Amino acid sequence: MNIHGGKYKCSECGKCFATHRDLTRHGRFHSGEKPFECSVCGKRFSQAGHLRTHSRIHSGEKPYTCKVCQKTFREAACLTRHMRVHTGYKPFICRVCQKAFSDSGSLNIHMRIHTGDKPYKCPLCDKSFRQCGALQSHKRFMHSNRKPYYCPYCGKLFKTADNVKQHARVHSDTKPYSCRHCSESFRWRNTLKLHLLKSHNEGTSFTCHICEKKFMKKSILKGHIQRHEGVKLYVCDECPDCFCTSYELRMHQLVHSDFKGFCCGLCGKDFKRPAAVKRHFKRCSDCVECDSML
Repeated sequence: MNIHGGKYKCSECGKCFATHRDLTRHGRFHSGEKPFECSVCGKRFSQAGHLRTHSRIHSGEKPYTCKVCQKTFREAACLTRHMRVHTGYKPFICRVCQKAFSDSGSLNIHMRIHTGDKPYKCPLCDKSFRQCGALQSHKRFMHSNRKPYYCPYCGKLFKTADNVKQHARVHSDTKPYSCRHCSESFRWRNTLKLHLLKSHNEGTSFTCHICEKKFMKKSILKGHIQRHEGVKLYVCDECPDCFCTSYELRMHQLVHSDFKGFCCGLCGKDFKRPAAVKRHFKRCSDCVECDSML
């Protein structure tokens, strides 16, 4: 099988190469030999070029620059894929639904929607996922209590840095979500959706048959109707009190506990409830600003 038109033939697969050097490099795919070792982390590679590219992880070097947005990349192939963001070029087409993608990796992930393939299995439960990132998120949210990210203002802990960024808007006047129909702006995307639903009749809604209040989710409507009907499914273990939602029960249970899970990021004072630390933070930040002016 002389597909390369060369005189040096691989004894394993029959491919031919123009030079003995190319044949030697190819042979490492069959033998598994990796003679090139990273001096920083010890990872090994079959080709010197792969080692050079890997070394840029440690050095921080990104020699390939996008001429449109100036974003830099470690590999030329990454720059080529990125350029499709600007050009809109999507050469990879799904043969089932004809949806187009800018890179083959995205197409491969998309194809799992049609095949039902979920190769990433959770070792702790029976759930499976189409993407590795989805599995990692599932393990972090469902099987771990670790919350390494904290709010610098109130001390509240979070499982992801993105959750901290969203939460931090509570402590600022930032409102990045603007209504396209009026001048209103909102801190949260869901608040904007609710505004569009109630004020501009835009979006899918579920209406309460008792008070005609609208909700974005059927599950929230269900809880709302239970409140009308006086259904209180959440019972405190410490006393006879019952509540409509699990959140109300959790807030009530703080009465029976000395645990103070919320901390002011300015003075370090601890609180049981988030509402208490928010009220305190406003007073505390005003005092800090006054002190800085003296």
